[in-house]
Amino acid sequence: MRTLDIPDARPRPSNVVLGLMRIGALDDDAIRTLFDTALEVGVNVFDHADIYGSERHECEDRFGKALKLTDEDREAIVIQSKVGIREGFFDFSKEHILRSVDESLAALRTDYLDLLLLHRPDTLVEPDEVAEAFDELEADGKVRQFGVSNHTPGQIELLKTAVRQPLRYNQVQLSITHAPLIASGVAANMSGLDQSVDRDRGLLDYSRLNGMTLQAWSPFQRGFFDGVFLGDREHHPELNDALDDIAAAYDTTPTAIAVAWITRHPANMQVVLGTTNPDRVRESAAGSDIPLTREQWYRLFRAAGHTLP
Repeated sequence: MRTLDIPDARPRPSNVVLGLMRIGALDDDAIRTLFDTALEVGVNVFDHADIYGSERHECEDRFGKALKLTDEDREAIVIQSKVGIREGFFDFSKEHILRSVDESLAALRTDYLDLLLLHRPDTLVEPDEVAEAFDELEADGKVRQFGVSNHTPGQIELLKTAVRQPLRYNQVQLSITHAPLIASGVAANMSGLDQSVDRDRGLLDYSRLNGMTLQAWSPFQRGFFDGVFLGDREHHPELNDALDDIAAAYDTTPTAIAVAWITRHPANMQVVLGTTNPDRVRESAAGSDIPLTREQWYRLFRAAGHTLP
């Protein structure tokens, strides 16, 4: 498993992350099996959010209750959570950030988060309020690092007018088939081609220039929760043929190759899994450091329906 050299991050985070938004219905034994499998294959980053579950903090609570981490266990892993989405609106107020983090810590049964992300851009954000919340959380030892999720460069720069902590991460949607983050730059300035439309204000290049690590959520989804492309020969026959061929070349699975397509990019992204299946975790982890060639990477890109001008 490849790990990333991110300033002030201890331990070094794996480039595959286990997302836990679907563990609410699992029993304790199933959660422990999922967690142990992740550690076994080298995954040491565990992704939460205050809204995951049928009620607020449910998945965090299921995780904390099932695992009962010792101090030694806790120091060996990275726990990240997200804040800002409420029922029917977004909220980056100081009061909400502080209250939600305290609730997350209680649910997770831990004293600190390794990483806190602002979940979805709050257009009513007051950067000074966010800065005050971050300063308090850092001073109290409740959060070690900070970042955002689904933010554009301009939204990040606005936060940075007040927030003094480095914003190290941005979690965004990315898969081979849902890749405007990458595809728009490949086809820049091509009139009449929808792919060339810049939907995220140059986020990929901005992240590389500013040392921000992108975390790719929904890495197997065709679009916005339209179903997975793996094995979907109705919508993506050519892509699945390419995945099968390249998987055979590396003696691995198409799942691993779908992960490798993201981790091969020199932006050094992390892949956030959403599975509760230990076997899928093993398959995904196998793609962590597969060195796809340029020819293989671009074959997958084209097979997914993207244009090379």
